[in-house]
Amino acid sequence: MSAPAQYQPSYEARPSRPLGVAILSVLVGIYGFLLILGGALVIAGAAALSYFGVPSGFAGLGGVTFGAIILIVGLIILALAVGLWHLRMWALVLTLLFLIFELVSYGLVGAFVTFGFIFALILFVYLLAVHRHFR
Repeated sequence: MSAPAQYQPSYEARPSRPLGVAILSVLVGIYGFLLILGGALVIAGAAALSYFGVPSGFAGLGGVTFGAIILIVGLIILALAVGLWHLRMWALVLTLLFLIFELVSYGLVGAFVTFGFIFALILFVYLLAVHRHFR
């Protein structure tokens, strides 16, 4: 007599989220949230100045447009943070492109030894090292 087959759950092993990617996604998310908040405040401030008739170059449609641009950029950055948290390949590619842009801009200025350049370079190398976790 043979022993009954034991039930073995089958599940796919999900790639674990590297700690550095988790920290980066939380920090990027906070930055995106602050940009959204700032954009909303700029829109409210420009609208209030225009409503009360305060003569200012910031009041009116120009200030509201500037605030809307900040708000949209904040929403994009927040979406990037969510993509990094869920280990999406598109989020990794966009983050790497952003870091390349940062490195090139520091290079054009000639600021190779600044904190920003070194930090962007470390992030770039780290994200390349953990790219296998993204899908």
